[in-house]
Amino acid sequence: MQNALLIGLSRQMTLERQMDVVANNVANANTNGFKADHSLFEEFLNSNAREDNFVGADRRVSYVQDRGTYRDIGQGAMEATSNPLDMAIDGNAYFAVQANGGEMFTRDGKFSLNSTGQLVTSNGNLVLGTGGPITFQPTDHDINVSPDGTITVLEGTAKTDSIRGKIRMASFDDPTKLTKLGANLYSAGSATQQPDAKSTVRQGYIEKSNVNSVGEMTRMVEVMRSYTAIANLLQQQSDLHKSAIEKLADVPA
Repeated sequence: MQNALLIGLSRQMTLERQMDVVANNVANANTNGFKADHSLFEEFLNSNAREDNFVGADRRVSYVQDRGTYRDIGQGAMEATSNPLDMAIDGNAYFAVQANGGEMFTRDGKFSLNSTGQLVTSNGNLVLGTGGPITFQPTDHDINVSPDGTITVLEGTAKTDSIRGKIRMASFDDPTKLTKLGANLYSAGSATQQPDAKSTVRQGYIEKSNVNSVGEMTRMVEVMRSYTAIANLLQQQSDLHKSAIEKLADVPA
């Protein structure tokens, strides 16, 4: 196969995978706490097809290779909801939740109470405090969450606060090493938990996605145009080869 076709094909393959990443970002532009992914590309050099009887060294051919993706861990915008059970973390920490039979992590603080009074995520996973799941009593009211995550309530007709638990905020040495599991959940992966004295909880707020919708739509158009341009180039190369073969076939013996 001609080198031009190989180079064009390598670029089309990376553009296809880049489109998958961009499309996933656009689909989650309104997902609470979602962190955008971006593609990484690098140049891959390889020698071209050759015959041993040519004099001199072969020129190296430059291909396109998508090395992987990286996660933008920047904080999304804070949106006020006035719901006392909604929480957002101001900082790099994550909420700890019980899911899939173990401890997982999320930035989505859209919480509510289940039928037994336990604090759960929008997917029904138990929100973990420093002492385990957090449970409210049927007569609890005036819920207050302090910046350090301590939850206090007024129970019944009592005029003194009762503590229901403390939100456990998990921080990591390198959050980009967390493994995405879907449903806005992460596992620790190869990241190591570490103390975090800077992150705080903001009650009555939700962290929105950090996806730049306009930028992602622009990138999607660029990818589509690039893919089309390379497809046209490959078609032109194919037409040239076809024309050359036809002309060679017409050469008299």
